[in-house]
Amino acid sequence: MSQLFGEGYGSRGREDEAAAAWAPPVDIAETPEALTFTVELPGFKQDDLALRVENGVLTLEGERKFEAETIERNYHRVERAYGKFVRGFTLPSNVDPEKIQANLTDGILQIALPKKDEAKSKMIPIGAGGLKPIGVHKAA
Repeated sequence: MSQLFGEGYGSRGREDEAAAAWAPPVDIAETPEALTFTVELPGFKQDDLALRVENGVLTLEGERKFEAETIERNYHRVERAYGKFVRGFTLPSNVDPEKIQANLTDGILQIALPKKDEAKSKMIPIGAGGLKPIGVHKAA
């Protein structure tokens, strides 16, 4: 369908579209204690990024600007992605938004999302004998 409408209907071409709409790759891992997001952001500095959590959604925003050089160049190919990006992730209800931490080192952003204490699983001992009825009262 996109080929049918092509450039005659305002499309900028596949390479331009890829550069205009990009998002850094993200790995998400889980342990019993936390979720961990690992985001590849080579060349980014802390000031280039914004991270926030609101209404159960973790949002990461940033922008990689195309560096205009004083030396005029004729680019034959541009494969690196440039422009703004926004990534949003709906968080499970067991994440504690007050304890989220983030660290950017060598182009890798690590985001730790600890789980709430009550959300962590716990072992329940199994006893012998009958259970006492819950919420049942005998009439006097």
